[in-house]
Amino acid sequence: MLRQPAFGSRLKKLRLARGLSQSALAGDGMSTGYLSRLESGGRQPTERAVAHLAERLGLQPSDFEEPSAGSLAHAITLATSAFAPTGSATTAEGLREAYVAESHESPALRWQALWLLARARRLEGDFVGERAHLEELVRLGDEVALPELRVRGLTRLARCLRSVGEIQTALAMGEDAHRLACEADLGVEDRAGVLLALASVEAEAGRLPDARVHADELTDLVEGRADTLWAEALWTAAAVRVRQGDHAGAQHILERALAGFSSGEDLTLWVRLRIAAGRLYLQKVPADPAAAELRMDEAEAALVYVGTESLGQELAGLKADLAFVTGRYDDARVLLAGLARDELMTYRDRVRFDILRYQLRVFEGDESGVQGLRALAEEAQRSGNIDLAAEIWRVLAEALTQLHASPAVPSPRPVQEQDHA
Repeated sequence: MLRQPAFGSRLKKLRLARGLSQSALAGDGMSTGYLSRLESGGRQPTERAVAHLAERLGLQPSDFEEPSAGSLAHAITLATSAFAPTGSATTAEGLREAYVAESHESPALRWQALWLLARARRLEGDFVGERAHLEELVRLGDEVALPELRVRGLTRLARCLRSVGEIQTALAMGEDAHRLACEADLGVEDRAGVLLALASVEAEAGRLPDARVHADELTDLVEGRADTLWAEALWTAAAVRVRQGDHAGAQHILERALAGFSSGEDLTLWVRLRIAAGRLYLQKVPADPAAAELRMDEAEAALVYVGTESLGQELAGLKADLAFVTGRYDDARVLLAGLARDELMTYRDRVRFDILRYQLRVFEGDESGVQGLRALAEEAQRSGNIDLAAEIWRVLAEALTQLHASPAVPSPRPVQEQDHA
C-alpha cells in the first residue's frame, strides 16, 4: 500500500526528474491543487489518482513504491558504512533494488552506486556481473564528464576485461584511461590505478617492454608508502618480471610486499599476496615447495576471517600446484576436481588449471592431453593473450617430450602465477 509522506516525496522527485510542472503532470484529469496536496503528503492517494499519474509519467503504479532499502542515497550510505568490505548480501541487494528503482537520480549518484555494485560483484568472483555494471558506469562517467570518474571507470573496466580474457579490448580501455589521466594531470592514486591496469594488460598482450616501463613508473610513483596501492604496485612489478623470466627479481620485489604490507590494511590482499608468493616459489628453478607450503599455510589460516568462495578457489589451486610439483598426482587430481565453479575464476586461472589437468593426462600416457594443450594455446592466441599462449606452447613442447620419454616425468613447474589484478 502506498503511504504518505513517502508517496508524495517520490512523486515529486519523479516529476522533477522529467522536468514537468505540476500543471503539466496533472493534465486534464487532475487539479494542480490536488496534485500539490499529494506531493506535500496532505492527501492519501486513491487508486484512480495513482493510475492517472503513472500513465502521465510512463510508469507502472508499483514504481511509486519506495525500494526496500529506501532511497538510492540511503542505500549508498548503508553500503559504504558497512563494516565488512563487501557489506552484507542484504545491503548489496538493497542497493541493486534502489539503483533500478531510482533511475531518475543524478548521474553522479548513480555512478557511485554502480561503483559499489561492481566492487561487490568482483569480491564475489562474479566477473560477468562486474563487467555489466562497469560498462554502464563508463557511460555514466562520460555523461558526468569529470576526468576522475571517467578514468576510474575505464581503469576498473580494463582490469575486469583482463580477468575475463578480453585482452585487446582491455588494452584499449587502459590506454584511453592513461591518456585521460595524463591530459587531466590527475593525482597519484588515479595515475597509479591506471598504471596498475595498463602494465598488467600489456604483459598479457605480450608487450613486455611497455609493461616493464609502466610497472617501474608505478613503483616509483608509490615509493615510501605501505598501503594497498603500494602492495598492488609491487605485485604488478613482480608479475611483469616473472613474464620476463626474472624469477629472482620477482621474488625480491614480492617479498618486500609480504614484509611491508599489514593484514590490517586489507586482509584479502594480504592473503592473495601469499598465494602469489607460493606460486612464484613453485615456478622458479629450482622450485621451493617448502617455502610455497609456508605461504599456503599463512593464507589458509587467514581464510577463517576473510574467506570468500573465489579466494578459497585460489588457495585450492595453489594446493593442486604444490601436489603436482611434489609428485602427489592423485592429490592434484582430487583438488582440481573440486574446482568446479569456473565462473569464480579469472580467465588465466581457468586456463592454468586446464593446463595442469592436461599435464596429468600426458603423465598417464594419454595423448588427449597434448590435444587439449594445443587447443588451449590456439584459443589464447586468438583472444590476444599472447603471453599466456607462449607459456602454453612451452608446456606443450615439454609434454610432447614427456609423452615419448621413458619413464615419463611431468614438468616440475606449473604455468605462470594467478591473476594479480
